[in-house]
Amino acid sequence: MEAALIIFALMVLFTFLGLGVYATVKVVGAAKRGVDRTITQARRTVEDTALRAKSLGQVGVAGALAQLRIDLRTSMRTTQHALHQGVRTDASLKESVQLFERLSAHGHELDDELKHLEQEPDRRRIADSLPDLRERTARITQAADSLRWAARDRARRFADDDLASLSAQIEVESGALRDWSRESVDDLAAAAAAWDAAQGAGPGAHAGTAAGQGPTAAQAPDARAAGPRQAALDPAAPAPAYPWHKTRRPESTT
Repeated sequence: MEAALIIFALMVLFTFLGLGVYATVKVVGAAKRGVDRTITQARRTVEDTALRAKSLGQVGVAGALAQLRIDLRTSMRTTQHALHQGVRTDASLKESVQLFERLSAHGHELDDELKHLEQEPDRRRIADSLPDLRERTARITQAADSLRWAARDRARRFADDDLASLSAQIEVESGALRDWSRESVDDLAAAAAAWDAAQGAGPGAHAGTAAGQGPTAAQAPDARAAGPRQAALDPAAPAPAYPWHKTRRPESTT
């Protein structure tokens, strides 16, 4: 019996140790990925700043190469962000994301080539290849822009359709509320007219009642008509407060 308890305790201990090691590995891995992501973003920011400085401060081949890299990286990064954000709510964009990944391979290849050409000493040869480099950059950026704007147009179309459906539902509900309001006003007016007619019968109606004679239908108000009148005279319950309403400030007692 004691041996079984010892074996069970060891199994529980090893289980907790295994879970602890697994949790530690996951935490360390997440921290490492976070650090790598931060370093990559910082490196990208520094490189983009250097490229902008080259495109503005240098002329000729060096400035042209820097501007091509800026145009390429800006278009690719913006499209990537738009697609990854859109696919979270629209699963049909998965194919667009796959196409963009294939386009990204061409974009990285061209960016690396432009980066290496920045260190090329033969500026004349680079100048001769600039038209081809501009054409390749334009083809890639135009394809990325097409994907990005198509995804944005699709999201805006869905938003417009949802807004149109919501507006139609609100119009139907508003019409129902207006019909209910007119019925309530008509009932209140009928009750008030019946009450005034009963009051206009004069003291004879009260005398007849005191003599033991029951009130006639023309002398006394209908109980069904008096009910809505009395309900209409009662104070309404306080309206519920919503976050859109401003909090009423307490009145000063001084």
